[in-house]
Amino acid sequence: MSRESKKKIEHLLANYLELPKDLVMDLPRITLLGNIQLLIENHRGIMEYTTEKIRISISLGELVIAGEGLVLRNIFPDEIAVEGKIQTLILQE
Repeated sequence: MSRESKKKIEHLLANYLELPKDLVMDLPRITLLGNIQLLIENHRGIMEYTTEKIRISISLGELVIAGEGLVLRNIFPDEIAVEGKIQTLILQE
């Protein structure tokens, strides 16, 4: 079964059972609070970390966060909190 077919089945199953898609389809949940805080749930690890740029591995590829004074506030197996002046978010597949 191809990856695309599997994603379609997961999507249909999530809709049918009324389950959150992020859980069923292994998708990240990304919450941006203004431009000062970013919460990433269901991540796969930190790839790069500086005060200007953070790269985080996610199931869709990688999330690149750019800004000023970026700090990792919480790092848990299922959640990361980033604080600072967030200027850009880029999802790279």
